[in-house]
Amino acid sequence: MGARGTTVSILPSIVTRESVVKVQTLLCAAALVLGACHRGTARAHTAFDGRMALAYVKTQLDFGPRIPATEGARRCGDWIIAQMRARADTVVVQSWTDTTTTGVVLPLRNVLARWRPQATERVLYVTHWDTRPVSDDATDPRERTLPVPGANDGASGTAMFVALGDVLKRTPPTVGVDLLFVDGEDYGQFTPTLKDVLLGSTWFASHLPSEGYRPLFGVLWDMIGQTDLRLYEEGNSVQKAPEVVSRVWQTAADLGYEEIFIPRTKYTITDDHVPLLAAGLRVIDVIDFDYPPHHTPHDTYDQVSERSLQIVGDVATALVTGS
Repeated sequence: MGARGTTVSILPSIVTRESVVKVQTLLCAAALVLGACHRGTARAHTAFDGRMALAYVKTQLDFGPRIPATEGARRCGDWIIAQMRARADTVVVQSWTDTTTTGVVLPLRNVLARWRPQATERVLYVTHWDTRPVSDDATDPRERTLPVPGANDGASGTAMFVALGDVLKRTPPTVGVDLLFVDGEDYGQFTPTLKDVLLGSTWFASHLPSEGYRPLFGVLWDMIGQTDLRLYEEGNSVQKAPEVVSRVWQTAADLGYEEIFIPRTKYTITDDHVPLLAAGLRVIDVIDFDYPPHHTPHDTYDQVSERSLQIVGDVATALVTGS
């Protein structure tokens, strides 16, 4: 996933411990009436299955690191294509090669899964499926040359998309839906300047599915599975597509997920939504950048939770199905 920019604070956080306890007590009491109060477990509000999403995370990790030009990437890319062909109405594979600034030739693939491909009113979801070749944020210098397993940074968004595909296969959406899995997001360096990163989203931005392709709105889902999930509004998104931010965070609030989707801007991130915004697509970033194992060899399966995937999957599902 991308690099952090400036920190932007929009809303003050005024929450006392007593008010939180009071609200939690009231919510739990209401849930008990319905027979659904379980500490630490999110009640599913939609047909999305967080348990299956977590299983899809494990499947990807079993392929090993999904670094472009490796066997793990080839196997995982083939798996994504097969899963989407079993679920979507149409699957488009964008294949190309990219020569990096160091002369490495990378075979890359974007996968675009489409429901109701002829519909003019569409929603675009984006996630990256590749993993980073080095753990450059590791505190131990001996670990910095190791690849990142990418349980959260790569596998969580991809797993959520496959599980969302399960929902859309059973209940076709009323609008066109595009799930875009982009490759080569995390290969190179983000600082001090962008170099060999955001490759798949940049390619897609210049190779759109059709002339005049303009989804109603778009969401990049990145690093959305960690156990201690907190999702703040992202700065570029607020600045360039504020109505989409409002739509997503209001949907989360309607589902009772205000404590996870926090209506305050904390970071400005350079991520896959940036080239899409530059191409005129109103795509925002939903990301939890407060993730200690980020770009380390400790981004592993135990860092991802069914509950977090369920929450984000519920929001993503409600946005395209209305339920």
